[in-house]
Amino acid sequence: MQFSNAPRRIAAVLLSGLALATMPGAAQAHILQGQAGGFLHGFEHPLSGVDHMLAMFCVGLWGAQMGGRAVWSLPIAFPLVMVVGGVLGIAGVPLPAVESGIALSIIVLGVSIAVLWRPPEWLALAVIGVFAIFHGYAHGAELPNATDPADYAIGFVVATGLIHIAGIAVGLLFQRVRAGELSRALGGLIGLGGLYFLVS
Repeated sequence: MQFSNAPRRIAAVLLSGLALATMPGAAQAHILQGQAGGFLHGFEHPLSGVDHMLAMFCVGLWGAQMGGRAVWSLPIAFPLVMVVGGVLGIAGVPLPAVESGIALSIIVLGVSIAVLWRPPEWLALAVIGVFAIFHGYAHGAELPNATDPADYAIGFVVATGLIHIAGIAVGLLFQRVRAGELSRALGGLIGLGGLYFLVS
C-alpha cells in the first residue's frame, strides 16, 4: 500500500476539522441556529472529552502499527459500530458501566500498542467494536434537546474520523523515521491514562 500522498491528505482533513472546531463564538452561534447546529454539537462532543480522544487516537495508531488492511479497516469500523451505540443511547436503552467501558477501552488499546499485539484482523475489529458501543452510547445519551439526531450522529462520526486520522498519521510517521519504540511508549502512557479514568 502506498502512503506517499497520505501526509498531504491527512493535513488537509485535519486543518478543515480544526477550522470548524476553533470557529469564533459569534460564528458558531449563527450556525447553531440552522441545521448545522446538530452537526456541530456532535462534532464537538468527542473533542470535549479526553477519554474519547485517547481511545479514538489509539484506534488509528494501533491500525497503523498492525499494518496491512488494519490501517483503514479499524478506523472505518469503529465509527460505524459507534453509531449503533449512539442509537441505543438516544433511545434510552440501558447499558451498564458505560464510563468503565470507555476507560477499559483506553487501557486495552494502549496496552495493545505498548506490547505490539497484532491479532488477526477479525479479532482486532471485534475488540474495537465492543468498545465503540460504549463510546457511541455516551455520545447518544448526551444528545442536546431540540437537536436533530441524524445531524448529531454525523457530527460525532466525522470528529471521530479526524481523531483516527491523527492516530494513523502519528503511527505512520513513527514508522517512517524508524521510531517504533515511541509508538509503544505512547501506548503505555495512554494505557496509564485509562487506568486513571477507571479509578477516578
